[in-house]
Amino acid sequence: MTRETICADKAPAAVGPYVHAVKAGDTVYTSGQLGLIPETGELPEGVEAQAKQALENLKAVLEAAGMTMANVVKTTVFLADINDFAAINEIYAQYFTGETPARSCVQAGALPKGGLFEIEAIAVK
Repeated sequence: MTRETICADKAPAAVGPYVHAVKAGDTVYTSGQLGLIPETGELPEGVEAQAKQALENLKAVLEAAGMTMANVVKTTVFLADINDFAAINEIYAQYFTGETPARSCVQAGALPKGGLFEIEAIAVK
């Protein structure tokens, strides 16, 4: 099995000692993506804006690995407040159309940098 580290130029830098993703064979495992704006490293205001940016960041990581959102088979969503579940579902549905991936969604005690939304994914070619 081959193992490749994925670093996406169009995604924000990692906020810790990890990489954007690891490609193992035909599978890509992404690290969690916050809604950080790549150019500034700052979070936009509100869960909807952070969700959109995090999903754009995830797209950038997948593209760097030679994949698209259509390759995603599983996501895990972390929310600062589970009451935002309905609001993020609307945004999430704009990014995953057709055959949607399996998903878990949990309320986290706290997210890095005070984030309100984070997403990680597993994608298969």
